[in-house]
Amino acid sequence: MNKNLTQKLSKPIVEKVAIVGAGPGGLAAAIALQSQGIDVQVYEKAQEFRPAGTGLGLAPNGLNSLDAIAPGIVATLKSSGCQVNHTILKNIQGETIRTNQTKYLEQYGQPLLTVWWYRLQQALASRLPSDIIHLNHRCIGFDQQENGVKIHFDGQESVDADLLIGADGVNSVVRETLFGEGKPNYIGSMCWRAVIKYHHELFNDYELVFVKGNKQFMYILNVGGGYTSWISRKFYPDYFFSHHAHEVKSRILQELADWDESFRAVVEATPAEQIWEGPICDRPPLTHWSQGRVTLLGDAAHPMAPAMGQGANTTFEDAYELAQCFSHSATLEAALANYEQSRIDRTKIIQARSALGEMRYYDDTFTSSNHTPQRQMTLNDDFHKWIYSYKPNVLSLI
Repeated sequence: MNKNLTQKLSKPIVEKVAIVGAGPGGLAAAIALQSQGIDVQVYEKAQEFRPAGTGLGLAPNGLNSLDAIAPGIVATLKSSGCQVNHTILKNIQGETIRTNQTKYLEQYGQPLLTVWWYRLQQALASRLPSDIIHLNHRCIGFDQQENGVKIHFDGQESVDADLLIGADGVNSVVRETLFGEGKPNYIGSMCWRAVIKYHHELFNDYELVFVKGNKQFMYILNVGGGYTSWISRKFYPDYFFSHHAHEVKSRILQELADWDESFRAVVEATPAEQIWEGPICDRPPLTHWSQGRVTLLGDAAHPMAPAMGQGANTTFEDAYELAQCFSHSATLEAALANYEQSRIDRTKIIQARSALGEMRYYDDTFTSSNHTPQRQMTLNDDFHKWIYSYKPNVLSLI
């Protein structure tokens, strides 16, 4: 069983892989596995690819993983997104609290890159044959046999595969079928967001604006191509949804009633139907992500609060390392065991820190009883170095 562990196998350990979810994680995994000669088919519940999603921050660890999966794609994203060189922190009156010149490129060899989720999805989809992406396929479950897995879809024929990868997000049907956990955990943070064609006046000097209010905050991101992503979150112990799009817009404008007009203007310029409203949720870490011929990836495996901006970045780490495990393992069982061993401990830590970071946004009195501010800063610097210094390499496999 160990004779082929140290070299790439001439024949893939599986012939056909089905991926549920055509977000950036599912598409990245498809690219990585297809490059090994595996027949990969991607199934997506959306009826079409359309402009959607929020602005994302791609950090050095995510960019390094993407470059290893699809060489040249990071250069494409840099030309369509925005490299963040300067950030600014303001209060709701528009007064500057702090400005910052980012050091990602100097410290880690890659910048902090803000991109629109939709453009990222399109860049990844362009690396795949269009006939392997199947839209209007909403997964409703699966059945496993010893030699394969049958995936079922609403209103579509079932398909057979050697392996199923659930890359279907925080409300993953694949994860629910495996573990039966129910709904995700609401962590007390309500979110409104949109991406629109808009140039904020502060983008003349800064690429990322953060506004801190009372148990409320707002990000305004330049995501390239003349597009602006705005994201507002507020502490809500008990969340509720608005009844319709115009109520959503009225609600967020009311939440920003006391804010400077330059921050309200980007919301006022947003068509009501383009504003997404929803709760920020996560799930408890799992001790394993795989059962038989099914495994999880990205938000389906380790959904986390967005405070650290690591959701997409750790997903690309997953996709790269899963493909590495397939390339350097003798059996499917060994590949999935190696995948879990390489990913679960790291993502568990990032999940926990992300949840803590989300609540820190709302706690102006947060202090550490165990560390001085100087010591706390050192701990944060060490933690960031641990995250951002990740670079893909050949894994040490069991």
